[in-house]
Amino acid sequence: MMTLYIDGDAFPNLLKPIVFKAINKLKIKTCVIANKKIDIGKSSLISYLVVNQGADEADNKIVELLKCDDLVITADIPLANRVIEKKAHAIDHRGELYTEDNIKQYLAIRNLMQDIRDSGEVTKGPAPFTQKDAQSFANQLNMFFQKYRANI
Repeated sequence: MMTLYIDGDAFPNLLKPIVFKAINKLKIKTCVIANKKIDIGKSSLISYLVVNQGADEADNKIVELLKCDDLVITADIPLANRVIEKKAHAIDHRGELYTEDNIKQYLAIRNLMQDIRDSGEVTKGPAPFTQKDAQSFANQLNMFFQKYRANI
């Protein structure tokens, strides 16, 4: 059975009701992991795990618990890469489904931008999260669950 892991660090509030509804409708075992308490709702299907403060603590815990074919919701591209390497699935907050075919490209672009920032160049951050992004996420999550319904 699939488990849904949510990287709770920087999880957009607009996505909380979308995910909560899907968890309860489809009866998906879910674990929210973050450096601080994140509440997406009360359900017997949802567990919350607060990890120590520190870079990648939540990511490391997700990877430790992750099994093949589980789903992770994260905007962290290096974490998504680790998820894909473990033969699991990852969707970002804006509805991008990371796959073996596209994760290396996303990781290369992310690393290039980090190198540019590290050299002192001022770059724009990500665009503000919008209702359109939330709708794209909801659509992708719905398509994912339709495709993998047998694993839920």
